[in-house]
Amino acid sequence: MREALPEAELLVVGVTSPLRVGVYVEGRLADSFESEEKTSKALPPILHDLRYKYDLKALYYAKGPGSFMAIKVVYVMLKTFAIALDIPLLATDAFAFNGNRPIKAVGRSCFVKKGGEVLIEKECDTPDGRFELPERLDTVTFTEASEPLYVLPAV
Repeated sequence: MREALPEAELLVVGVTSPLRVGVYVEGRLADSFESEEKTSKALPPILHDLRYKYDLKALYYAKGPGSFMAIKVVYVMLKTFAIALDIPLLATDAFAFNGNRPIKAVGRSCFVKKGGEVLIEKECDTPDGRFELPERLDTVTFTEASEPLYVLPAV
């Protein structure tokens, strides 16, 4: 008889490098992974290994703003995983993981959050690109509206 796996929830913050993945057991950070590799290369083996180490109950992720390609890759992989495992995929904006600081965009521009709205500022100091996994997973900040938050400058 196979031993029961511990129940867990995953949080993926993949809007910029490094990719960060947190495993939460009973709402507390129990394990974490970080990779400087491209998201498309780093995330599949992490998800594979965690699938067989934990009984996954929900997936959470930072839906943007940030790297367009990284966000897209994270969303597609997590959405596929959520459908295959029949578990929810929930999302929040990336500002929840960087202390609401500006997030680098293209060139000298950055994404900022003002009055609940995400905007692009043309000239800003180089933003501090650190994103942190919280010690406790506050699921209240996440919603079922999990589609990526693409904030693109006008062409």
